[in-house]
Amino acid sequence: MDADFLLIRKMKQGEDKAFDLFVHKYYKEILTYCNYHCPNKEYAEDLTQETFVRFFAKLSDFHYRGKTKNYLYTISGNLCRDFYKKVKEIPVEAMELTEKTEPMEHQMTDVVNKLTLEWALKQLPDEFHEVLILYYFQELKLKEIADALKISLPLVKYRLKQARKQLERLLGEEEIYESGSKTCEL
Repeated sequence: MDADFLLIRKMKQGEDKAFDLFVHKYYKEILTYCNYHCPNKEYAEDLTQETFVRFFAKLSDFHYRGKTKNYLYTISGNLCRDFYKKVKEIPVEAMELTEKTEPMEHQMTDVVNKLTLEWALKQLPDEFHEVLILYYFQELKLKEIADALKISLPLVKYRLKQARKQLERLLGEEEIYESGSKTCEL
């Protein structure tokens, strides 16, 4: 039997430890996903917590089909879109700068690169933006992205290809962005 199936069954029976294990299992991934959608760490944390609150609120209606993580991504994706409908733009001052003890010039370069990439990603249509984040930053496989977004595999491939082209056009010269084990060459 699948570990998620057992956890969900235990949560439905009201076992507190199962809830803790479930959150511990998925919290980091959902937080990372929300961080790519939100310019502020606190907002991302709030959206991550709200993802789990909503999942648990609908737990009695949830039917396990082996796609728990995809369902959490769907909830958090909807929350992030709702967040941007409410808050059009957050001032740059509200963005958290790195607290590393690196030279100021290096920090500024990192901030400029992050802002440039965030700007370019926001210029993309939502469907392209979403595929890029799931592929490069969440490191999901194409099939997992198709399942999470409830679209066909060829459509995922098309969106990823088009998103790369548009990012290349927006960012100009070829640049390389690394995230985990995948490299995004534009």
